[in-house]
Amino acid sequence: MQQQKRQPELVEGNLPVFVFPTELIFYADDQSTHKQVLTLYNPYEFALKFKVLCTTPNKYAVVDATGAVKPQCCVDIVIRHRDVRASYYGVIDKFRLQVSEQSQRKALGKKEIIATLLPSAKEQQQQKEEEEKRIKEHLAESVFFEQTLCQPENRTASSGPSLLTVFLGVVCVAALMLPTLGEMESLVPLYLHLSVNQKLVAAYVLGLITMVILRT
Repeated sequence: MQQQKRQPELVEGNLPVFVFPTELIFYADDQSTHKQVLTLYNPYEFALKFKVLCTTPNKYAVVDATGAVKPQCCVDIVIRHRDVRASYYGVIDKFRLQVSEQSQRKALGKKEIIATLLPSAKEQQQQKEEEEKRIKEHLAESVFFEQTLCQPENRTASSGPSLLTVFLGVVCVAALMLPTLGEMESLVPLYLHLSVNQKLVAAYVLGLITMVILRT
């Protein structure tokens, strides 16, 4: 019976892959960043096999480049940059994470992750601060003209994620922790059991919220 329920999801051919982060940044002057971790989530009711591919495998060492993820679980994939040199600064490499069901060879879904080597974390932070300073100065100079010509509503710069963003993130995490429809041994009331599609939406929204929080 379980095989008949999940088969329609498998034949769609484009299974969403949930992995975080979707961008890896290595800094040459900071050895702690030479080791990065990708987390692969499996919100489905069946186990997944995964395989990690790379456009430049000679530059990276991937611990457990192939493996499996149990249903409703996640797994960490460790990636190490093993060839740090100045000629690679700013070069964009790509990793591809492919997933399939254990009983099949065909990839049901894939996700690409960007990897970049930068010379210095401090220089990157300084450039970011200088860019933010230039933007703030430009905004401060243009406020008078915008108010005179357009008369927009007053806006205040946000120093961090809003309470609504944090609340939505907590709701999504709670949704992912609730039991899935069909689990009979759960102590949680039946009306709180969520379907796989509902959990996929929660995981997708949680990923978007996480990116927003990291960028603020």
